[in-house]
Amino acid sequence: MFAGIVEEKGALRLFEKREAAWRLAVGARIALEGTAIGDSIAVNGCCLTVVARSADSLEFEMLEESRRLTNIGATPVGGPINLERSLRPDGRLGGHFVTGHIDTLGTIDTLEMRGTDVFLKVSMPVKFGSMVVAKGSVAIDGVSLTVVDVGPDWFTVWLIPHTLEVTTLGTHKAGDAVNLEFDLLAKYVARAVEAMGGAPK
Repeated sequence: MFAGIVEEKGALRLFEKREAAWRLAVGARIALEGTAIGDSIAVNGCCLTVVARSADSLEFEMLEESRRLTNIGATPVGGPINLERSLRPDGRLGGHFVTGHIDTLGTIDTLEMRGTDVFLKVSMPVKFGSMVVAKGSVAIDGVSLTVVDVGPDWFTVWLIPHTLEVTTLGTHKAGDAVNLEFDLLAKYVARAVEAMGGAPK
């Protein structure tokens, strides 16, 4: 479980197909602290297990399904990757509960300055529209954000300068794919509605 509060931007060092799984290596500093083999790390919001580590990097194995549902494979070597260690029971929860299970890829429609703030509009498959509500939470590339406006297949958020500086969101542009994880409660409600015969179209 995570909070959607990115601890650092790591640098992608390796992403390659191996016999059993994709192998991913990310240069890190903060995320290395107290991290052991077998621990969970949110990598661009995707929960992955540490399988190896060195003095300055973490390594993970990724299944084909995770590669398909995330934007990690589209990141160039040397490109930034959001990293967050899993929550500790004695820590603060500054964002919202994030599982690290990516629901789908979204696409950035708009990312621009409007006045002194940055406006971000993301489109998504219409089947996920019921999982996003105004003033609710969404994780974009593992970053916990508050939704402002919602349409049938899009939503908007506003970004503060700090978020742009410490996460990969500041490196994106219109047309880029982003990892989306919707609020856990919204997913349970959608499943309950579906079970009662009212599945969203």
